[in-house]
Amino acid sequence: MSSYNNNQLNIPEAREAMDRFKMECASEVGVNLKQGYNGDLTSRQAGSVGGQMVKKMIESYEKGLK
Repeated sequence: MSSYNNNQLNIPEAREAMDRFKMECASEVGVNLKQGYNGDLTSRQAGSVGGQMVKKMIESYEKGLK
């Protein structure tokens, strides 16, 4: 099993969209993200942003099924 991790997005516009989406989700859960490095966030804060992102993606997918 390889430990190689490729988190790069191939389309530059996708990176910008994901950054906007992340900022939107962070503000919804009350986490103050800044552009660039956010290593000062707690695991709980970072997890709440990621969880909100997943929640919104699932909601969007489910709306598309109807």
